[in-house]
Amino acid sequence: MSSIEHIRSTPGYPDGSWPPRSGLTLEENLADLRRHADDFARGAGYTFTVLDPDDHDVIGCVYLHPSSSEEWDVTVRSWVRADRSDLDVPLADAIARWLATDWSWEHVDRCGR
Repeated sequence: MSSIEHIRSTPGYPDGSWPPRSGLTLEENLADLRRHADDFARGAGYTFTVLDPDDHDVIGCVYLHPSSSEEWDVTVRSWVRADRSDLDVPLADAIARWLATDWSWEHVDRCGR
């Protein structure tokens, strides 16, 4: 929750409503994690944690969800912590390569990236 303003200004979060300015309580965060796990188990969406390769510290997240538009197969969003903002574009580009090589979606909404 140390990077709320940075995340809200990241491409893919156009209305700036997430995360909440006040942050998430531990209970709200746990409910969010459970929802992501349920989506993953049902194949309704996929959320991945981005870890620093050196110390395995959480530095961001990647979200793959069905698009609300018929134009796209999937919508991908990602964010990194403000103190790792230099990785924002490289992460988005790595995700694009990963989706192109390892997933079957042809029309990926990268939210302006």
